[in-house]
Amino acid sequence: MATLGLFGKHDVDRRTPKGFSACSAASALIVVCRLAVMAAACVAANAMPAGAQAPPKQAVVETAAGTFIIDLTPETAPNQSAYFTKIAQDGGYDGTTFHRLVRNGLVQGGDPLSKDPSKQSAYGTGGLNLVKAETRAPHMTRGSVAAVLIPGRPDSAGAQFFIVLADQPALGGQYTVFGQVSDGMEVLAKISGTPVDAAGVATERVEIKKVTIRDTPPDLFVNDSPQQLAQYRAVLDTGSGSMTIELFPDKAPETVRQFLRLADAGVYNGMAFHRVAPGFVIQTGALNTRSAPLTEKQQKLVHNLAPEFNDTKHVKGVVSMARGEDPGSASTSFFICTGASTALDGVYTAFGRVIDGMPVVEAIEGAPRTGETPNARIELKAVRVERQ
Repeated sequence: MATLGLFGKHDVDRRTPKGFSACSAASALIVVCRLAVMAAACVAANAMPAGAQAPPKQAVVETAAGTFIIDLTPETAPNQSAYFTKIAQDGGYDGTTFHRLVRNGLVQGGDPLSKDPSKQSAYGTGGLNLVKAETRAPHMTRGSVAAVLIPGRPDSAGAQFFIVLADQPALGGQYTVFGQVSDGMEVLAKISGTPVDAAGVATERVEIKKVTIRDTPPDLFVNDSPQQLAQYRAVLDTGSGSMTIELFPDKAPETVRQFLRLADAGVYNGMAFHRVAPGFVIQTGALNTRSAPLTEKQQKLVHNLAPEFNDTKHVKGVVSMARGEDPGSASTSFFICTGASTALDGVYTAFGRVIDGMPVVEAIEGAPRTGETPNARIELKAVRVERQ
């Protein structure tokens, strides 16, 4: 039986997806013609009125190994994007599995036959010849999502897709890219490490549980004015209780904006209060105290901040950014004053104050320590953003 060959025999790095040669030319032509009409109808059904612009869409792919998100790019491949969307909305991907894998190189899935474990020998032969040829991407970069093709048949795309986990210059100009992974690359790396046989076929199932199509959520806080940012508060959930922070965007707008973005993205989740100096400060937010590594998306959010020194006095309850000798070296770490310190005024960026939960601050301040290091881990479970 002919099967889908993921790797071309001329590709020494074993990373080139390709299709199969299972049906005769005559039967293939019938299938292509019939299903091309279906694909065209799918595109027409999703067409917008003249002059209207569809909101950007994402595919949220829930798998047995975790969730990743694809930003769909109908501007590069309208037919393929529309067909992928239709299958997802119809539940066509639910229960399928990733059947071809290259560790940290590539994952391939979407074959409707892979819903049935008894048809494993035919995985890779289903769901093709459904979408007519579209522009081939000149570059295949990390996170690119592309349609699987049968070699030599430009109109053979369909339900199957593959995602590259590293830049693949050798694949440039060969495949239609209809999406880009925006979150969850670490999940795909995990999937790519699933055991495979000598032919690169997965020997264990990693199923797609559900694919949900949604409007791309807006980037929160990015374009908010200081007045809009002032509507938010931050709740720090700690191992000693919760405290609420009022923010000062009128004094340090970009610091507040970044703090909210980091909190909303979960960057602070699972950190620790690593410094306790009674009568001075308690400090948290250091990345090296985090109980789990940042995701790739979270890592992209982290950067140094330009100082926004202001006239806020560093008195008990005031929240300010920690930094090194360089005034522009603040990034994620921050401290809460447990006493007045005029030496900090005007040289550290104060951006908020505790308005509820000072007993929690005092409890952390009183924790047993050696020098300024707590003897036991004091957990910052999460920083929640709430709108007033």
